[in-house]
Amino acid sequence: LGSPPDAIPVIPVTGTNGKGSTTAMQRSLLRTNGLSVGAYTSPHLEDVTERITRDGVAIPTVELAEVLSGVAAVEPLLDDPPTWFEILTAAALRWFAEAPVDVAIVEVGLLGRFDATNVVTADVAVITTVGGDHTDFAPGWRAKVASEKAGIVTPGRPAVVGPVTSEVLAVIEAEGADPLLAADRDFEVLDSRLAVGGRMIDVSGPMGEHHEVMLALHGAHQVDNAAVALTAAEAFFGRALDDEVVAQAFAEIELPARLEVVAHQPLVVLDTAHNADALEALAATVDDDFAVVGSRVVVMGLLAGRDPAAAAEAIAAARPDLVICTTVEAGARGMPAAELAG
Repeated sequence: LGSPPDAIPVIPVTGTNGKGSTTAMQRSLLRTNGLSVGAYTSPHLEDVTERITRDGVAIPTVELAEVLSGVAAVEPLLDDPPTWFEILTAAALRWFAEAPVDVAIVEVGLLGRFDATNVVTADVAVITTVGGDHTDFAPGWRAKVASEKAGIVTPGRPAVVGPVTSEVLAVIEAEGADPLLAADRDFEVLDSRLAVGGRMIDVSGPMGEHHEVMLALHGAHQVDNAAVALTAAEAFFGRALDDEVVAQAFAEIELPARLEVVAHQPLVVLDTAHNADALEALAATVDDDFAVVGSRVVVMGLLAGRDPAAAAEAIAAARPDLVICTTVEAGARGMPAAELAG
């Protein structure tokens, strides 16, 4: 296809949790600062076009068909047929280059080093968290997962890392980012307090501080994601962002299915937490951020291969009065509801 990602600046984003949130925050920060921003994310919630967006608007179906046809035209030249994810990644990168956008934020599908998205050169690499997901938890798993995620770093280019252990940070440092900006060392959350519709935060970064910023998302974990996104955006521009830009960008964040309130009386909240760390964050937020009057009902489904015991233990912190188990409609990939209930 002629290496379309070489035509535009790219910010790849990986991490066990927080990739989607951090991508959305960066997109808002860069857009509010006047750039046209492409974003490639996964998975989609309702329609595949959600995965490829420009300035927050999904790719039109006719344009998706056009770029997919371009990918199909070169497929016969390949030794091995591309996977579904590889095809869509190629289509996204081609569309971003032809649009063109000023910058593309590319969310890694799985780990990083050998992910299809890692054909890009990182102008700024972002690693949100390193936790347990898609792993067998054999001894040394965290360092191995960190090494795979660190594969998105381009030596000599900036990288931003969220809260991680010193062991993980050492693994990432070995990739040669310049500079490597780490949470709680180079940037930090100074304050975070509950507010109507989200949180009021103060953040300190390598290029300055931002105070009394309204983040229109629920959950203390989103504050860490906001600090990572802000630091990455400032690293991309090479300067501090104006306070007005930061305030507007974070106040206008919309993030479907991340502690999304979809109804009141009764309160109904949707979330896509799918591993123990994410479920713990969800449970803590339900318990801390929402004043729930009456009973709490959790409706839960998992894909096969997840750890149902760890999921049940994590969601217990939400203090549910009733848990309704359901089978996710994903063919054989959906864990049977009876197995999850057990």
